Amino acid sequence: MENNAIPNHVVLFPDGNRRWAKERGLDTMEGHREGYRNLQRFTTWCRERGVKGITAFGFSTENWNRPKREVSYLMGLLETALRENFTKEAMRKEGMERDVRVRIIGDRERLPNSLREVIEEVEEYTKAFSKLFLNLAISYGGKWDITQAVRRLVAEKVPLERITQEAIEERLSTAGLPLPDLIIRAGGEKRLSNFVIWQAAYAELYFSPKYWPDFTEHDLDEALKDFAQRQRRYGN
Repeated sequence: MENNAIPNHVVLFPDGNRRWAKERGLDTMEGHREGYRNLQRFTTWCRERGVKGITAFGFSTENWNRPKREVSYLMGLLETALRENFTKEAMRKEGMERDVRVRIIGDRERLPNSLREVIEEVEEYTKAFSKLFLNLAISYGGKWDITQAVRRLVAEKVPLERITQEAIEERLSTAGLPLPDLIIRAGGEKRLSNFVIWQAAYAELYFSPKYWPDFTEHDLDEALKDFAQRQRRYGN
């Protein structure tokens, strides 16, 4: 595939884990576990194709309303994933290639202390890596993101005439990252579900009917092929 067909920044909705498990008579947690494994594969596929940045929806602000058992499991899974893949100790132990910069976007105040600690460790350790930027949205919501950006403007006493689109973007949790080129949503739903709603203004949308655990490397190539055929006009 030609390089000009490759988006710089891909946003991923890894949706359908619970439905995948239910249809197989499995515990919901098995669906989340398989979804996590597929995210690992997806990251590798994107890196091999030249994608520079991935933002994956891990846990939304609305997900806090799910059963406590599920929330607790997801928090533990996220912590384990970060600790086993992106800490200095893990990379040294496994001989991993040090090329992925990890960044967590979302409201950290609600996260368990142990998860916040490993987030800080991973972000600090990987901040100099640059081959691939991996952004994980945890306790994230698009409306929350815009709201916190506005609150920062108020707290900083920014004059009214200096409150521009650029000023807001500089205070979003994704500040410093290129805007998304392509948004891929698995699971059959066709909506943004309060995810990067500001940043997605001119992103191309691709919806897959497959549940996320069933999404394959071929499916990614189909999404990239579709993206390459789009004419991006940015409202013009």
